[in-house]
Amino acid sequence: MRNFAFMQVYCNSLTEYSRLKTLEVKIGDLLLGNLHPVRVQTMTTTDTMDTIATVEQSIRCIEAGAELVRITAPSKREAENLLNIKNELRKRGYKTPLVADIHFTPNAAEIAARIVEKVRVNPGNYVDKKKFEQIEYTGAEYAEEIDRIHDRFTPLIKICKEYGTAMRIGTNHGSLSDRIMSRYGDTPMGMVESAMEFLRIARNENYHNIVLSMKASNTLIMVEAYRLLVNTMFEEFGECYPLHLGVTEAGDGEDGRIKSAVGIGTLMEDGLGDTIRVSLTEDPEFEIPVCKDLVKRYENRNHQSPINNLLHSVSQKLKVKNQKPDLQTEVIHLPYNPFEYKRRRTHEVDNIGGALVPIVVADFMQKEKIAAEDLKAVGYNYDATTDKWKIGDSAADYIYTADKILDFHLPGTLKVICSAKKWLANQQLSDVIFPLFEGVEYLEVSEKSSRQNFIAIDVHTIDKNIKQKIFDLIATDTTAVLCLYSSSKSSMADVRHTVIELMERNIKAPVIICIESNCTSVDEQLIQFSAEAGALLLDGFGDGIWLMNDPKKMHNIKLSGRNYIPVTNNHHFINSTSFSILQATRTRISKTEYISCPSCGRTLFDLQETTAKIRAVTNHLKGVKIAIMGCIVNGPGEMADADFGYVGSGVGKITLYKGKEVIKRNVDSSVAVDELINIIKEYGAWVEPTAAADLVD
Repeated sequence: MRNFAFMQVYCNSLTEYSRLKTLEVKIGDLLLGNLHPVRVQTMTTTDTMDTIATVEQSIRCIEAGAELVRITAPSKREAENLLNIKNELRKRGYKTPLVADIHFTPNAAEIAARIVEKVRVNPGNYVDKKKFEQIEYTGAEYAEEIDRIHDRFTPLIKICKEYGTAMRIGTNHGSLSDRIMSRYGDTPMGMVESAMEFLRIARNENYHNIVLSMKASNTLIMVEAYRLLVNTMFEEFGECYPLHLGVTEAGDGEDGRIKSAVGIGTLMEDGLGDTIRVSLTEDPEFEIPVCKDLVKRYENRNHQSPINNLLHSVSQKLKVKNQKPDLQTEVIHLPYNPFEYKRRRTHEVDNIGGALVPIVVADFMQKEKIAAEDLKAVGYNYDATTDKWKIGDSAADYIYTADKILDFHLPGTLKVICSAKKWLANQQLSDVIFPLFEGVEYLEVSEKSSRQNFIAIDVHTIDKNIKQKIFDLIATDTTAVLCLYSSSKSSMADVRHTVIELMERNIKAPVIICIESNCTSVDEQLIQFSAEAGALLLDGFGDGIWLMNDPKKMHNIKLSGRNYIPVTNNHHFINSTSFSILQATRTRISKTEYISCPSCGRTLFDLQETTAKIRAVTNHLKGVKIAIMGCIVNGPGEMADADFGYVGSGVGKITLYKGKEVIKRNVDSSVAVDELINIIKEYGAWVEPTAAADLVD
C-alpha cells in the first residue's frame, strides 16, 4: 500500500469537523472569511440594461436571503448601467452588496469596480483568449505572457484599492486559456495555477481584498481543484484567502440540487467555504433556500481553526514534526491522495467491491409487509403476462428487509439482506438472502454465510476494542462487507477516519456508506445525503450506498418555492436519490447527464423551457452528457466535458457541438432541438426510447 506525505493538506482535520480560518475580506459593509458566517449569494438572469427588471429580481433574491447579488456586465454599456441599478436599489432601501460579473472585457471591469462593491474576473478569459489551440511556449515566451497579464490586470487592482472594491478571481474548468492548457492540460492543477498567476500579481500590489473560486460541472474536478488551491496558498503564502464555493451548470430539479450539494457539501464537510452559490437552471431566488440548507448544516459545529495548527494528524503514530518559516506544520502521511481520485482497493464479495460499480441498497426496514408491486419503486416491475421482471437502469441491487422474509419469486438481479437472526432461521435460502450482523454480533455468532456477511458498525459509539477485534476478523474474511455509519454530527469525518484505519491496516473488505436522515423536509434530506455520501465517494471510499429515513417525520414541502410533486413513495425517493448521488460523483452512471447553465443577463433563449424540452426527448440516453448553454461565455469552454452541446449564438440562433467541435452554426431555435437529435443519431449515441428496460427471470 502506498503512503502519501504532505506538508499541508487542505483542511484543519480529516477526522473531525473544524472550519478553516481564512483572511478577512470586506465587501461593502459585509465581512467575509475569518470565521464569519458563510454568506449566500446568487446571480440575476435579467438583461442588465433593463434596470427595473434587474432591480426587482435582485429584491426577490435579497428578500429570499441573498447576502450578495451578482449581475453580468459583458460590455462597457452594461457596466455603466450598474450605477442606475445600484442607485435604484439604494433608493428602495436595499444595501446588499452588488457584484459585477466580467468576462473578456477589462474595460468593463474597470468601470464596474468604481460602482459596485465587488467584481468577479475569470483569469481564463480576462486577458488570455481561448481558441482551443495547442500552442507550445518556451520558458521565455510563457514569462512574456505573464508580464502581459500583469500590465493588463494591474490597472483593475489599483482601481479596486482606490475604491475599496473587493474582487473574486474565479477560475472555471471549462474556460482555461490555451496558454494554461498548453502547460497544465485540462486539470485541477491548471485551474489553480490560472488563479494563482492573478493572485500573485495582486499580492505584489499589496491588494488582498480577494476571494477565489474553482468551479467545474464535474464534482471530482471541482473538489480536487479547491483542495489543491488551499494547499498551494498555504505552501506559497502561509495563509489562505476566502473561498467562494460552487458547481457550475448543475442543472435543475433534484439532480441540480444533488450535484450542487455533492460538490459544495464535500468541501463544507471539511470546513472549507466562506460564501456559496448554488447554480440552478431556475429563477435565482430559488437557489437561496438550497444555499441556506447547506449552510445550516454547519452553523452549530466547532469553528476553531488556528492556522498554525493546520491539519490534525490522522493518527498519532503518523505524526512527524517539521518547521517551515513563519508556519509550524506537520508532515502528514496518508494512505490515499486527497488531490487525485482513486478508488480504495477492495476485494470483490459477490457483486460488491473491486472494480465493480457501487451498489445501491433499498431500505424496506419500516415496511410491515413487502409485496412484489412494492419493488416497482426501486426499479423492478413484474410483468404477469410474460412471468418476467422488467428492470430499469436505476434498479436497486439489494433490499434490506430486517426481520421479514419475502414470499414471492425475486428477479434474478436482486438480493436480500436481513437480520442475522432471521437469516439463521432461513439458511435454506442462502442463495437469495444474506445476514446483517450488528457490530459485536459478528464476533459472537459462529454460523455465517459462505458468500456474503454484512457487518453494521456505528463508528461513533462502538467500543474501540470491539472495533479492533472486528477488524482483526475481517482482515482474513473474504465474505465480509462493512456497513459503516455514524450517529455523530460529524458523521462523514467519523466514517472517513474508519476507512483510513482500514487502509492503514491493508484491510480490503468493501464498505457500504450508510446514512440515516432525520431531517423533516425533502430538500434538507437531499442536502444531507448528498454532502455526506458524496464526500466519501469523491474520496474513493465507497463500494455501495444505503440511505435511510423515517417518512413519518417528513413534510412534503419544498423549501425552495418551486413547484413540487409530493413524495408519494418514499422508497422511490430514496432509490432515486441514491442513483443521483452516484451519478453526480461519476461513480455509477445510470441516466443522461445535463450540464445546464443557470442563466444570466447574457442568455439568448429561455434556458428553463429549452432544458425541459431537451430533457423530455433525451432522458433515456444513459451515460450521454448534453450541455445546454445560454451564450458563448458558458459555451464551448464550460461544456468541454459534454458529449453534445446546444449553445446560444445569437437571438433565436443556436450553435450545435459534438464535444468541442462545432457541427452546425446559427440553427434556428425553432428546429434546433430536432437538429440536436439528428446529430446525436449521426454520431451513434442515439437509442430508441422504450417503456421499460430488460426482461429478467
